[in-house]
Amino acid sequence: MSIAERQPEGGTAGPSGPGPGRRRRRLLPWKHRRDLTPGQLRRRRLATRGALGVCLVCAGTVGWSVGRALTYPGKDSTQARLAEWARDHDLGFVVDRLEDVQYRMHPPKVGGSLSAAELARMKATTAATPAATPAAGAPPVPGASLVPPRAPMASLVSPALPGEGVYRTLATAHGEPIVQGTYVRPDDEHTSYEAAVAWISAAHARFQLHPGFKEPGGTFDVPPTIPKGQRTGLVATWNGGFRVTDGGSRGGFYLDGRTDGELRDGAASEVFYQDGSIGIGQWGRDVRMTPDVVGVRQCLELMVDGGRVVPDIDDDSKWGAGDQSRMYVPRSGVGVTAQGDIVMVVGQALSARTLARLMQHAGAVRAMPLDMNRAWPSFMSYDGSRDPSDPRPANILDFEDPPDRYYAQATRDFVAVYAR
Repeated sequence: MSIAERQPEGGTAGPSGPGPGRRRRRLLPWKHRRDLTPGQLRRRRLATRGALGVCLVCAGTVGWSVGRALTYPGKDSTQARLAEWARDHDLGFVVDRLEDVQYRMHPPKVGGSLSAAELARMKATTAATPAATPAAGAPPVPGASLVPPRAPMASLVSPALPGEGVYRTLATAHGEPIVQGTYVRPDDEHTSYEAAVAWISAAHARFQLHPGFKEPGGTFDVPPTIPKGQRTGLVATWNGGFRVTDGGSRGGFYLDGRTDGELRDGAASEVFYQDGSIGIGQWGRDVRMTPDVVGVRQCLELMVDGGRVVPDIDDDSKWGAGDQSRMYVPRSGVGVTAQGDIVMVVGQALSARTLARLMQHAGAVRAMPLDMNRAWPSFMSYDGSRDPSDPRPANILDFEDPPDRYYAQATRDFVAVYAR
């Protein structure tokens, strides 16, 4: 490597070498091989090989780690696996930033109409006709339904489309439509997107919290899947919330007597009881730890409380990273009605506010957010008419994963619903 010369202020250089006041400096912190002694050459080779070895070990470790993330069991997409790997290695801020950039480059469409397939799905029902239900204390009426069809949900967009807000049966048990669902447009701007609302009769269902093998991880008596032999009576499943292990949920996970994270007072919580019932509310106020609690899943704070959307629903710091609460992205949430039934909402383009409004309009008096972005929201219903021991799953809306995602090992926790 040649040696450059530096010209001090006011100095001049002659044609054949440095002029007066000139001094030599190295552009690089090492000498050319020809200027080194044999001992220096040997030490340089050792240092170079050591640095190369460290680089190869680091690259190999990262490659092995990423390779494991791309090949773990389950139905997660490559994009979801890479995002999970990044969050596992304290790179969640990078994932959030990339999501922000992607959203700004490809914002959701404003205006427009649903696709032909979505319109057909929405109108593939008839108006609800409540069946006769016996009065309290009266003898049963032959042929009367114990679970009448839900009254139509008022559309948030006017005029309503044919079938919009009209419930149809998604799953039955003992001839009763214990899981019903409908489709609506989420707001009057994003009219080319659908949201789906599911309703579950809590009196005819039992609810079970399942862990994911990575979130929260560890070993539980309840498996991170719904294996064959445990599917009889299955009528619905839905996704869990933000990650507990990296603090994103701002709450904890409790199952089998073990707590991951911290069960935080004030956190929105799904609470599972020994008798198969479920409660949804604020931890420490509406729900708390009692001897009959078998599971708790916390995520952020209530979006609907006392039948009203909470006043700070537009507070970005409460519902995601950065300004993600105002992004219209895939989201999910779950709530409880005044009668104790469950409503669950998933949508293709929802903000925190529009998710909360949908849960409120679906009848929730308390409701909480679950997960967001295309990889995680889900609601599946199950049809056991052909094979009760292995019911066929169906997505209420098409997201990234197939409807049988919980028949395989699940990365994240989820809820399974069975008929009583």
